[in-house]
Amino acid sequence: MKRIEELEKALIVVDMVNGFVREGAMKDNYIERIIPKIEELIKKFNKEDEGVIFIKDTHEKDALEFKKFPEHCVKNSTEAELVDELKKYEESSLVYEKNSTSAIFAPYFMKDINKMKNLKEVLITGCCTDICVMNLAVPLVNYFDQENKDVRVMVFKDATETFNAPNHNRDEYNQMAYKLMSQAGVEMIKKYK
Repeated sequence: MKRIEELEKALIVVDMVNGFVREGAMKDNYIERIIPKIEELIKKFNKEDEGVIFIKDTHEKDALEFKKFPEHCVKNSTEAELVDELKKYEESSLVYEKNSTSAIFAPYFMKDINKMKNLKEVLITGCCTDICVMNLAVPLVNYFDQENKDVRVMVFKDATETFNAPNHNRDEYNQMAYKLMSQAGVEMIKKYK
C-alpha cells in the first residue's frame, strides 16, 4: 500500500467479523455470500497499491451499545475478529476498531482520512447495510462536502448485506438503506471497474 498521504482510492470493509457472520447473538450466515466479492476487491486494491481499510466492531464488556443491541463482538473474543477469509489481508491494511455503529468516531479513523490529501474515491462494502454501512457512508459524504473536497463515496450493492430478524426484513432494510444513502449523495453501484 502507498503511503497514506498518496492514496487516491480506499476500499472500506465494514464489520466483516465473526460476530456478524458466523457466531454470537448478532450473526447471520447469509452475510457470508458477500465474502468472495469483498476478497476480489481487496485483491484489486492491493494490486493497484491503493488503500484497504478494515472496520471491526469491538466492544468493552460494559458497552453502552448493549442497551440497544444484544452483547456482541466483545474485545479479545473471536466475535471481534475478521472472518477467516479476510484475516490474511489485515496486516497489510489500515484497521480501526469501533465501539459504536459509526466508524466515523473510531479512534484515528477521521484523522487518517484527513491525511489522504489525494483521495478521489471511497468504496464501501460489508455489513450491516442499514446500520454501520449507512452510518459511515452518509457522514463521509457530509464531511467531504464540508471540507469542499471532491471525493466519490460509493457503496457496492453486491458487496453489502444486512441481517434477517423479526421486524427486520433483510430485503426491505437493504432497499431502504440504499435509497436513503442515495438521496444523501452516496453512489450506489452494481459494478466496480
